[in-house]
Amino acid sequence: MTLVDRSTSGLVDHRTAIVSAERLAARLGRWATTDATLSASLAEAIARLVREGELRGGDRLPSERTLAATVAVSRGTVVSAYARLYDEGILDRRQGSGTRVAGAAPLAARQAAGRGEALYATLPSSINLLRAVPAISPRAVDIVQHHRPVLDATTVEADPAGLPDLRAAMALAMTEDGTPTTPAQVLVTHGGQQALSLLVDEVVSPGDTVLTEEVAWPGLTDAVRRRGGHVHGIRLTPDGIDVEALEMAIVVRRPVLIALNPHNHNPTGMQTSPAVRQRIADLAADHGVTVVEDRVLAHVSFDGVTPPSLAALRPDAPIVVVESLSKWAWEGLRVGWLRGDPVLVRRLRGLRQSTDLSTSVPAQMLALDLLAEAPALRRDVATVHREAAVTAVRLLQTHLPDWRWRPPRGGLCIWARLPAGSATAFARHAAGFGVSVAGSAQFTSDMDADDHIRLPVTPDAHVLEAGLQRLGEAWRAYGASLSLDVP
Repeated sequence: MTLVDRSTSGLVDHRTAIVSAERLAARLGRWATTDATLSASLAEAIARLVREGELRGGDRLPSERTLAATVAVSRGTVVSAYARLYDEGILDRRQGSGTRVAGAAPLAARQAAGRGEALYATLPSSINLLRAVPAISPRAVDIVQHHRPVLDATTVEADPAGLPDLRAAMALAMTEDGTPTTPAQVLVTHGGQQALSLLVDEVVSPGDTVLTEEVAWPGLTDAVRRRGGHVHGIRLTPDGIDVEALEMAIVVRRPVLIALNPHNHNPTGMQTSPAVRQRIADLAADHGVTVVEDRVLAHVSFDGVTPPSLAALRPDAPIVVVESLSKWAWEGLRVGWLRGDPVLVRRLRGLRQSTDLSTSVPAQMLALDLLAEAPALRRDVATVHREAAVTAVRLLQTHLPDWRWRPPRGGLCIWARLPAGSATAFARHAAGFGVSVAGSAQFTSDMDADDHIRLPVTPDAHVLEAGLQRLGEAWRAYGASLSLDVP
Protein backbone atom coordinates (compact mmCIF):
# COMPACT_ATOMS: atom_id res chain seq x y z
CA MET A 1 0.00 0.00 0.00
CA THR A 2 1.44 3.36 -0.98
CA LEU A 3 1.60 6.45 1.17
CA VAL A 4 -1.11 8.08 -0.94
CA ASP A 5 -3.36 5.03 -0.47
CA ARG A 6 -2.87 5.24 3.28
CA SER A 7 -3.37 8.99 3.47
CA THR A 8 -6.33 11.27 3.00
CA SER A 9 -4.81 13.21 0.13
CA GLY A 10 -8.14 12.93 -1.69
CA LEU A 11 -10.12 14.54 1.15
CA VAL A 12 -9.98 17.90 -0.64
CA ASP A 13 -9.62 18.60 -4.34
CA HIS A 14 -6.71 21.07 -4.24
CA ARG A 15 -7.83 22.78 -7.45
CA THR A 16 -11.38 23.56 -6.29
CA ALA A 17 -11.10 23.23 -2.46
CA ILE A 18 -14.17 20.94 -2.55
CA VAL A 19 -14.28 18.30 0.17
CA SER A 20 -15.20 14.77 -0.89
CA ALA A 21 -18.21 13.50 1.10
CA GLU A 22 -16.92 9.92 1.01
CA ARG A 23 -13.42 10.85 2.15
CA LEU A 24 -14.82 13.13 4.84
CA ALA A 25 -17.01 10.33 6.16
CA ALA A 26 -13.96 8.07 6.36
CA ARG A 27 -11.93 10.69 8.25
CA LEU A 28 -14.71 11.37 10.75
CA GLY A 29 -14.01 7.97 12.31
CA ARG A 30 -16.36 6.49 14.91
CA TRP A 31 -17.99 9.85 15.57
CA ALA A 32 -21.44 8.46 16.41
CA THR A 33 -20.28 6.35 19.38
CA THR A 34 -20.12 9.19 21.95
CA ASP A 35 -22.72 9.95 24.62
CA ALA A 36 -23.60 13.29 22.98
CA THR A 37 -26.41 13.80 20.46
CA LEU A 38 -25.71 12.82 16.86
CA SER A 39 -25.56 16.45 15.73
CA ALA A 40 -23.18 17.45 18.55
CA SER A 41 -20.95 14.44 17.89
CA LEU A 42 -20.85 15.14 14.16
CA ALA A 43 -20.01 18.81 14.79
CA GLU A 44 -17.17 17.85 17.13
CA ALA A 45 -15.74 15.36 14.62
CA ILE A 46 -15.67 18.01 11.89
CA ALA A 47 -14.19 20.58 14.30
CA ARG A 48 -11.42 18.12 15.14
CA LEU A 49 -10.42 17.87 11.47
CA VAL A 50 -10.26 21.69 11.35
CA ARG A 51 -8.17 21.91 14.53
CA GLU A 52 -5.74 19.30 13.24
CA GLY A 53 -5.35 21.07 9.90
CA GLU A 54 -6.88 18.43 7.62
CA LEU A 55 -9.63 20.92 6.79
CA ARG A 56 -8.43 24.48 6.20
CA GLY A 57 -9.91 27.90 5.70
CA GLY A 58 -11.84 28.09 2.42
CA ASP A 59 -12.41 24.33 2.02
CA ARG A 60 -15.99 23.73 0.82
CA LEU A 61 -17.89 21.03 2.71
CA PRO A 62 -20.51 18.74 1.16
CA SER A 63 -24.11 19.94 1.18
CA GLU A 64 -26.29 18.89 4.13
CA ARG A 65 -28.22 16.46 1.93
CA THR A 66 -25.07 14.86 0.44
CA LEU A 67 -23.29 14.42 3.76
CA ALA A 68 -26.45 13.08 5.42
CA ALA A 69 -26.80 10.41 2.76
CA THR A 70 -23.11 9.51 2.99
CA VAL A 71 -22.98 9.09 6.80
CA ALA A 72 -26.51 7.63 7.01
CA VAL A 73 -28.23 10.21 9.20
CA SER A 74 -31.14 12.57 8.65
CA ARG A 75 -30.57 15.85 6.83
CA GLY A 76 -31.72 17.60 10.01
CA THR A 77 -28.78 16.11 11.94
CA VAL A 78 -26.28 17.61 9.48
CA VAL A 79 -28.16 20.95 9.40
CA SER A 80 -27.96 21.09 13.20
CA ALA A 81 -24.25 20.13 13.22
CA TYR A 82 -23.39 22.78 10.63
CA ALA A 83 -25.41 25.37 12.55
CA ARG A 84 -23.44 24.61 15.71
CA LEU A 85 -20.17 25.07 13.79
CA TYR A 86 -21.44 28.37 12.30
CA ASP A 87 -22.17 29.64 15.82
CA GLU A 88 -18.65 28.68 16.94
CA GLY A 89 -17.07 30.50 14.00
CA ILE A 90 -15.62 27.31 12.54
CA LEU A 91 -17.79 27.30 9.41
CA ASP A 92 -18.92 30.12 7.17
CA ARG A 93 -22.00 30.10 4.92
CA ARG A 94 -21.48 32.10 1.74
CA GLN A 95 -24.33 32.85 -0.65
CA GLY A 96 -23.77 30.96 -3.87
CA SER A 97 -20.66 29.12 -2.70
CA GLY A 98 -22.01 26.75 -0.05
CA THR A 99 -20.62 25.91 3.36
CA ARG A 100 -16.92 26.52 3.84
CA VAL A 101 -14.40 26.30 6.64
CA ALA A 102 -13.94 29.80 8.05
CA GLY A 103 -10.70 31.46 7.03
CA ALA A 104 -9.72 32.78 10.48
CA ALA A 105 -8.90 30.97 13.69
CA PRO A 106 -11.05 31.78 16.73
CA LEU A 107 -10.01 35.03 18.41
CA ALA A 108 -9.19 33.22 21.67
CA ALA A 109 -6.60 31.10 19.86
CA ARG A 110 -4.93 34.17 18.35
CA GLN A 111 -4.76 35.99 21.69
CA ALA A 112 -3.47 33.09 23.78
CA ALA A 113 -0.35 33.80 25.83
CA GLY A 114 2.89 32.64 24.27
CA ARG A 115 4.61 29.58 25.66
CA GLY A 116 7.95 31.34 25.61
CA GLU A 117 6.89 34.02 28.08
CA ALA A 118 7.75 31.80 31.02
CA LEU A 119 11.42 31.75 29.94
CA TYR A 120 11.69 35.40 31.00
CA ALA A 121 9.82 35.12 34.30
CA THR A 122 12.63 34.36 36.75
CA LEU A 123 12.39 35.73 40.27
CA PRO A 124 15.08 38.23 41.41
CA SER A 125 16.12 35.93 44.27
CA SER A 126 16.32 32.80 42.11
CA ILE A 127 19.22 31.19 40.32
CA ASN A 128 18.18 31.51 36.69
CA LEU A 129 18.31 28.20 34.80
CA LEU A 130 15.56 29.28 32.41
CA ARG A 131 17.54 30.69 29.50
CA ALA A 132 20.58 29.36 27.66
CA VAL A 133 22.71 32.47 27.10
CA PRO A 134 26.32 31.75 26.11
CA ALA A 135 28.96 34.05 27.56
CA ILE A 136 30.85 36.27 25.15
CA SER A 137 34.31 34.81 24.54
CA PRO A 138 37.58 36.72 25.18
CA ARG A 139 38.21 36.67 21.42
CA ALA A 140 34.83 38.31 20.75
CA VAL A 141 35.42 40.87 23.51
CA ASP A 142 38.74 41.77 21.89
CA ILE A 143 37.06 42.23 18.49
CA VAL A 144 34.38 44.46 20.01
CA GLN A 145 36.91 46.58 21.89
CA HIS A 146 39.07 47.12 18.80
CA HIS A 147 36.15 47.77 16.44
CA ARG A 148 36.61 51.04 14.55
CA PRO A 149 33.70 51.61 12.17
CA VAL A 150 34.34 53.46 8.92
CA LEU A 151 31.49 55.84 8.21
CA ASP A 152 30.88 56.74 4.58
CA ALA A 153 28.05 57.22 2.11
CA THR A 154 27.20 53.50 2.14
CA THR A 155 26.52 53.46 5.90
CA VAL A 156 24.50 56.65 6.37
CA GLU A 157 21.19 54.90 5.81
CA ALA A 158 20.43 51.19 6.17
CA ASP A 159 18.62 49.21 3.50
CA PRO A 160 15.81 47.00 4.90
CA ALA A 161 17.67 43.98 3.50
CA GLY A 162 20.96 44.95 5.16
CA LEU A 163 24.24 46.67 4.34
CA PRO A 164 25.57 45.46 0.97
CA ASP A 165 28.97 44.60 2.45
CA LEU A 166 27.41 42.53 5.23
CA ARG A 167 25.08 40.68 2.86
CA ALA A 168 28.09 39.87 0.68
CA ALA A 169 30.08 38.66 3.71
CA MET A 170 27.20 36.47 4.90
CA ALA A 171 26.79 35.02 1.41
CA LEU A 172 30.51 34.25 1.28
CA ALA A 173 30.44 32.61 4.73
CA MET A 174 27.58 30.34 3.65
CA THR A 175 29.29 29.51 0.38
CA GLU A 176 32.44 28.53 2.24
CA ASP A 177 30.30 26.36 4.55
CA GLY A 178 29.02 24.47 1.51
CA THR A 179 25.84 26.35 0.60
CA PRO A 180 26.45 28.46 -2.54
CA THR A 181 24.81 31.81 -1.84
CA THR A 182 24.59 35.23 -3.50
CA PRO A 183 24.00 38.53 -1.67
CA ALA A 184 20.56 38.73 -3.31
CA GLN A 185 19.59 35.62 -1.31
CA VAL A 186 20.41 37.22 2.06
CA LEU A 187 18.23 39.34 4.34
CA VAL A 188 19.91 40.76 7.48
CA THR A 189 17.67 40.61 10.58
CA HIS A 190 17.61 41.33 14.30
CA GLY A 191 18.82 37.84 15.21
CA GLY A 192 17.41 34.52 14.14
CA GLN A 193 14.13 35.15 15.95
CA GLN A 194 13.18 38.04 13.68
CA ALA A 195 14.05 35.99 10.62
CA LEU A 196 11.66 33.24 11.77
CA SER A 197 8.93 35.75 12.65
CA LEU A 198 9.17 37.57 9.31
CA LEU A 199 8.93 34.30 7.41
CA VAL A 200 5.90 33.18 9.44
CA ASP A 201 4.20 36.55 8.89
CA GLU A 202 4.76 36.24 5.14
CA VAL A 203 3.82 32.59 4.67
CA VAL A 204 1.22 31.71 7.34
CA SER A 205 -2.42 32.81 7.17
CA PRO A 206 -5.14 32.09 9.74
CA GLY A 207 -6.07 28.41 9.62
CA ASP A 208 -2.82 27.31 7.95
CA THR A 209 -0.79 24.41 9.33
CA VAL A 210 2.92 24.48 10.20
CA LEU A 211 4.79 21.26 10.91
CA THR A 212 7.68 21.16 13.36
CA GLU A 213 9.28 18.83 15.90
CA GLU A 214 7.18 17.57 18.83
CA VAL A 215 9.21 19.88 21.06
CA ALA A 216 10.43 23.11 19.51
CA TRP A 217 11.68 26.63 20.17
CA PRO A 218 8.61 28.57 21.45
CA GLY A 219 9.63 31.67 19.51
CA LEU A 220 8.60 29.78 16.38
CA THR A 221 5.39 28.17 17.64
CA ASP A 222 4.23 31.38 19.34
CA ALA A 223 4.73 33.30 16.08
CA VAL A 224 2.57 30.77 14.20
CA ARG A 225 -0.21 30.94 16.76
CA ARG A 226 -0.20 34.74 16.74
CA ARG A 227 -0.97 34.49 13.03
CA GLY A 228 -3.91 32.19 13.78
CA GLY A 229 -2.06 29.17 12.38
CA HIS A 230 -2.04 25.60 13.66
CA VAL A 231 1.15 23.90 14.85
CA HIS A 232 1.48 20.15 14.49
CA GLY A 233 4.43 18.37 16.10
CA ILE A 234 6.19 15.34 14.60
CA ARG A 235 7.89 12.90 16.96
CA LEU A 236 11.65 12.83 17.31
CA THR A 237 13.81 9.70 17.06
CA PRO A 238 17.51 9.28 17.95
CA ASP A 239 18.27 10.04 14.28
CA GLY A 240 16.10 13.15 14.10
CA ILE A 241 12.54 13.81 13.07
CA ASP A 242 10.47 10.77 12.08
CA VAL A 243 10.51 11.24 8.30
CA GLU A 244 7.75 8.69 7.67
CA ALA A 245 5.43 10.61 9.99
CA LEU A 246 6.61 13.87 8.43
CA GLU A 247 5.74 12.69 4.92
CA MET A 248 2.33 11.48 6.05
CA ALA A 249 1.65 14.84 7.68
CA ILE A 250 2.70 16.69 4.51
CA VAL A 251 0.19 14.72 2.47
CA VAL A 252 -2.65 14.80 4.99
CA ARG A 253 -2.32 18.25 6.55
CA ARG A 254 -1.09 20.28 3.54
CA PRO A 255 1.27 22.52 5.55
CA VAL A 256 2.35 25.91 4.28
CA LEU A 257 5.64 25.62 6.18
CA ILE A 258 7.87 23.02 7.86
CA ALA A 259 10.09 24.54 10.54
CA LEU A 260 12.99 22.41 11.78
CA ASN A 261 16.01 22.79 14.05
CA PRO A 262 17.90 19.67 12.95
CA HIS A 263 21.36 20.12 14.44
CA ASN A 264 21.98 20.61 18.16
CA HIS A 265 18.23 20.97 18.51
CA ASN A 266 16.83 23.28 21.16
CA PRO A 267 15.81 21.94 23.69
CA THR A 268 16.74 18.25 23.18
CA GLY A 269 20.29 18.62 21.77
CA MET A 270 19.40 16.04 19.09
CA GLN A 271 21.55 15.82 15.93
CA THR A 272 19.85 14.68 12.73
CA SER A 273 21.58 11.91 10.80
CA PRO A 274 22.80 12.54 7.23
CA ALA A 275 20.21 10.12 5.80
CA VAL A 276 17.33 11.88 7.53
CA ARG A 277 18.64 15.30 6.48
CA GLN A 278 18.71 14.16 2.87
CA ARG A 279 15.18 12.77 3.13
CA ILE A 280 13.88 16.07 4.54
CA ALA A 281 15.43 17.97 1.64
CA ASP A 282 13.95 15.51 -0.83
CA LEU A 283 10.48 15.87 0.70
CA ALA A 284 10.70 19.65 0.36
CA ALA A 285 11.55 19.29 -3.33
CA ASP A 286 9.05 16.52 -4.07
CA HIS A 287 6.09 18.21 -2.39
CA GLY A 288 7.04 21.83 -3.07
CA VAL A 289 6.54 22.78 0.59
CA THR A 290 8.76 25.44 2.15
CA VAL A 291 11.15 24.18 4.84
CA VAL A 292 12.93 26.60 7.16
CA GLU A 293 16.09 25.26 8.79
CA ASP A 294 17.04 26.99 12.05
CA ARG A 295 20.86 26.77 12.18
CA VAL A 296 21.61 29.21 14.99
CA LEU A 297 23.10 26.35 17.06
CA ALA A 298 24.43 24.24 14.20
CA HIS A 299 28.04 25.35 14.77
CA VAL A 300 27.99 24.57 18.51
CA SER A 301 28.99 20.94 17.86
CA PHE A 302 31.36 19.43 20.40
CA ASP A 303 33.15 17.35 17.77
CA GLY A 304 33.64 20.40 15.54
CA VAL A 305 31.63 18.86 12.70
CA THR A 306 28.84 20.95 11.18
CA PRO A 307 26.73 19.26 8.49
CA PRO A 308 25.81 21.04 5.27
CA SER A 309 22.56 22.95 5.26
CA LEU A 310 19.42 21.31 3.93
CA ALA A 311 19.49 23.89 1.12
CA ALA A 312 22.89 22.58 0.04
CA LEU A 313 21.50 19.05 -0.27
CA ARG A 314 18.73 20.04 -2.69
CA PRO A 315 19.32 23.41 -4.38
CA ASP A 316 16.02 22.93 -6.27
CA ALA A 317 13.93 22.71 -3.07
CA PRO A 318 12.16 25.67 -1.41
CA ILE A 319 14.41 25.67 1.66
CA VAL A 320 15.06 28.76 3.77
CA VAL A 321 18.05 28.86 6.13
CA VAL A 322 18.17 30.99 9.28
CA GLU A 323 21.54 31.82 10.84
CA SER A 324 22.70 34.16 13.61
CA LEU A 325 25.82 35.52 15.25
CA SER A 326 24.12 35.49 18.65
CA LYS A 327 25.07 31.98 19.78
CA TRP A 328 28.73 32.03 18.74
CA ALA A 329 29.70 35.72 18.87
CA TRP A 330 27.57 37.86 21.18
CA GLU A 331 24.03 37.15 22.35
CA GLY A 332 23.35 40.83 22.91
CA LEU A 333 24.32 41.94 19.41
CA ARG A 334 21.10 40.60 17.81
CA VAL A 335 22.29 40.24 14.22
CA GLY A 336 21.19 37.30 12.15
CA TRP A 337 20.18 36.54 8.60
CA LEU A 338 17.88 34.57 6.38
CA ARG A 339 19.00 32.82 3.20
CA GLY A 340 16.28 32.09 0.65
CA ASP A 341 15.10 32.55 -2.90
CA PRO A 342 15.76 36.14 -4.10
CA VAL A 343 12.03 36.62 -4.80
CA LEU A 344 11.20 35.66 -1.20
CA VAL A 345 13.96 37.94 0.09
CA ARG A 346 12.47 40.87 -1.85
CA ARG A 347 9.03 40.15 -0.40
CA LEU A 348 10.43 39.99 3.13
CA ARG A 349 12.35 43.20 2.48
CA GLY A 350 9.01 44.86 1.76
CA LEU A 351 7.48 43.37 4.90
CA ARG A 352 10.47 44.58 6.89
CA GLN A 353 9.76 48.16 5.83
CA SER A 354 6.44 48.05 7.67
CA THR A 355 7.92 46.73 10.92
CA ASP A 356 11.28 48.17 12.04
CA LEU A 357 12.73 49.40 8.70
CA SER A 358 16.18 47.85 9.14
CA THR A 359 18.80 46.40 11.45
CA SER A 360 20.93 48.94 13.30
CA VAL A 361 23.83 50.10 11.11
CA PRO A 362 26.40 50.13 13.97
CA ALA A 363 25.40 46.57 14.85
CA GLN A 364 25.80 45.48 11.22
CA MET A 365 29.23 47.10 10.99
CA LEU A 366 30.37 45.29 14.13
CA ALA A 367 28.92 42.07 12.73
CA LEU A 368 31.27 42.43 9.74
CA ASP A 369 34.28 42.27 12.08
CA LEU A 370 32.89 39.30 14.00
CA LEU A 371 31.92 37.42 10.84
CA ALA A 372 35.49 37.74 9.58
CA GLU A 373 36.57 35.65 12.59
CA ALA A 374 33.62 33.24 12.46
CA PRO A 375 35.58 29.95 12.30
CA ALA A 376 37.65 30.79 15.38
CA LEU A 377 34.69 32.18 17.32
CA ARG A 378 32.65 29.07 16.57
CA ARG A 379 35.48 26.82 17.77
CA ASP A 380 35.69 28.87 20.97
CA VAL A 381 32.02 28.54 21.82
CA ALA A 382 31.95 24.82 21.01
CA THR A 383 35.01 24.16 23.20
CA VAL A 384 33.70 26.17 26.15
CA HIS A 385 30.31 24.50 26.12
CA ARG A 386 31.71 21.03 25.59
CA GLU A 387 33.55 21.47 28.87
CA ALA A 388 30.47 23.02 30.48
CA ALA A 389 28.37 20.04 29.40
CA VAL A 390 30.85 17.65 31.03
CA THR A 391 30.53 19.64 34.27
CA ALA A 392 26.73 19.69 34.03
CA VAL A 393 26.56 15.91 33.52
CA ARG A 394 28.80 15.35 36.54
CA LEU A 395 26.58 17.61 38.66
CA LEU A 396 23.44 15.88 37.44
CA GLN A 397 24.88 12.51 38.36
CA THR A 398 25.64 13.85 41.84
CA HIS A 399 22.44 15.77 42.64
CA LEU A 400 19.79 14.15 40.43
CA PRO A 401 21.01 10.60 39.82
CA ASP A 402 17.55 9.17 39.06
CA TRP A 403 16.81 11.65 36.26
CA ARG A 404 17.45 10.44 32.70
CA TRP A 405 19.17 12.31 29.87
CA ARG A 406 21.35 11.78 26.80
CA PRO A 407 24.87 13.22 27.10
CA PRO A 408 24.75 16.21 24.73
CA ARG A 409 26.83 16.19 21.55
CA GLY A 410 26.35 19.89 20.99
CA GLY A 411 24.20 22.88 21.80
CA LEU A 412 23.67 24.70 25.06
CA CYS A 413 21.28 22.48 27.05
CA ILE A 414 20.52 19.08 28.54
CA TRP A 415 16.97 17.75 28.15
CA ALA A 416 16.37 15.72 31.30
CA ARG A 417 13.42 13.44 31.97
CA LEU A 418 11.80 13.21 35.39
CA PRO A 419 11.20 9.64 36.58
CA ALA A 420 7.73 10.62 37.83
CA GLY A 421 5.45 13.54 38.46
CA SER A 422 4.81 16.74 36.52
CA ALA A 423 7.57 18.99 35.18
CA THR A 424 5.26 22.00 35.52
CA ALA A 425 4.47 21.19 39.14
CA PHE A 426 8.12 20.49 39.90
CA ALA A 427 9.22 23.81 38.35
CA ARG A 428 6.79 25.62 40.66
CA HIS A 429 8.11 23.58 43.59
CA ALA A 430 11.73 24.36 42.66
CA ALA A 431 11.01 28.09 42.69
CA GLY A 432 10.47 27.75 46.42
CA PHE A 433 14.05 26.48 46.70
CA GLY A 434 15.41 29.51 44.84
CA VAL A 435 15.97 28.10 41.36
CA SER A 436 13.99 28.79 38.18
CA VAL A 437 13.73 26.12 35.45
CA ALA A 438 11.64 25.54 32.33
CA GLY A 439 9.70 22.35 31.73
CA SER A 440 8.10 20.60 28.78
CA ALA A 441 5.12 22.94 28.68
CA GLN A 442 7.29 25.76 27.30
CA PHE A 443 8.52 23.66 24.37
CA THR A 444 5.81 21.18 23.31
CA SER A 445 4.40 21.97 19.88
CA ASP A 446 0.81 20.77 20.12
CA MET A 447 0.81 18.18 22.88
CA ASP A 448 0.71 18.31 26.65
CA ALA A 449 3.82 16.29 27.50
CA ASP A 450 4.93 17.25 30.99
CA ASP A 451 7.91 15.10 31.94
CA HIS A 452 11.12 16.97 30.95
CA ILE A 453 13.16 19.87 32.28
CA ARG A 454 15.54 21.89 30.09
CA LEU A 455 18.84 22.56 31.87
CA PRO A 456 21.20 25.09 30.26
CA VAL A 457 24.93 24.47 30.61
CA THR A 458 25.75 28.14 29.97
CA PRO A 459 25.88 29.63 33.51
CA ASP A 460 29.20 30.09 35.30
CA ALA A 461 30.33 26.84 36.90
CA HIS A 462 29.64 27.98 40.47
CA VAL A 463 26.15 29.22 39.52
CA LEU A 464 25.37 25.97 37.74
CA GLU A 465 26.59 23.93 40.70
CA ALA A 466 24.51 25.94 43.16
CA GLY A 467 21.47 25.71 40.87
CA LEU A 468 21.67 21.94 40.44
CA GLN A 469 22.28 21.47 44.15
CA ARG A 470 19.07 23.39 44.86
CA LEU A 471 17.26 21.36 42.19
CA GLY A 472 18.40 18.19 43.93
CA GLU A 473 17.02 19.43 47.25
CA ALA A 474 13.77 20.44 45.56
CA TRP A 475 13.47 17.06 43.85
CA ARG A 476 13.93 15.13 47.08
CA ALA A 477 11.20 17.19 48.73
CA TYR A 478 8.94 16.88 45.68
CA GLY A 479 9.58 13.13 45.46
CA ALA A 480 8.64 12.73 49.10
CA SER A 481 5.29 14.40 48.39
CA LEU A 482 4.74 11.75 45.69
CA SER A 483 5.92 8.96 48.03
CA LEU A 484 8.86 8.23 45.72
CA ASP A 485 12.06 6.57 46.87
CA VAL A 486 14.37 9.41 45.80
CA PRO A 487 18.15 8.89 46.25
